[in-house]
Amino acid sequence: MLFKCDRFSANFVKNSNSLLPINAKTPIGEPFSELPEVDSTNIYAIDKVQANLAAHGSAFFANAQFAGKGQRGKTWISENGSNIILSVVIDPSFLMINQQFALSVMASLAVFDFFSAYAGEETKIKWPNDLFWRDRKTGGILIDNHFQGTKWQYSVIGIGININQTQFSPIIQQAASLKQITGKEYHPVELAKELCLYLDKRFADLRAGNLAQQLAEYNLHLYKKGETVRFKKENIAFSARVESVNEQGEILLKDGLQDRFRFGEIVWVV
Repeated sequence: MLFKCDRFSANFVKNSNSLLPINAKTPIGEPFSELPEVDSTNIYAIDKVQANLAAHGSAFFANAQFAGKGQRGKTWISENGSNIILSVVIDPSFLMINQQFALSVMASLAVFDFFSAYAGEETKIKWPNDLFWRDRKTGGILIDNHFQGTKWQYSVIGIGININQTQFSPIIQQAASLKQITGKEYHPVELAKELCLYLDKRFADLRAGNLAQQLAEYNLHLYKKGETVRFKKENIAFSARVESVNEQGEILLKDGLQDRFRFGEIVWVV
């Protein structure tokens, strides 16, 4: 999996006229569709929802994608058949529109739960929703949120995780895969199904009203928490200590005085 952007993560707000029959009791991962190749699993899932051919719980796994989406329109590339390329359809209608980051927290924790079960405690969540092991990127999340007026219709959570790939382009930021970490070969489809179980558990927990607890866990596993890190805002670089992330998805930094930044306002230099 090759990341051509600093973050494969975002919350996009879109309007849609489609109506989605939702049954939030359906487990995430049912049905599970394995695809040989698609342009993008998120695009594929959205098309299925808008055709009323997918609802809450539907999962789409691809062995390859040729137009993978990254942050700000950048591309995302994965070695054919080596990694998890997965999109799931979610019904977040119990959340308010201003709680979009809650879905990001839920998905990040599920990915963390899954990956740390294999890679151990050095797994971290890099704000806003990247997966890191030590200082190496191992995965990321892209969320497409769809609204009709003031109603949250549905979301598609796209997840990419490095599993068996061992060769990465030198022009991409340092990456790592589960195989490199553990020395073992894995079956990406089976791992994707396992990941769906983690997603379903975390989603049920969020739906039960445990947002504050999930945010606390997210901050517990926050990459570089308590450390002084280099950031850049526009063309100005600065150093600040990573404190935490709030419910709005703002990262709280301390450099003499505490400040907060929305995603897109600053970039990590390290």
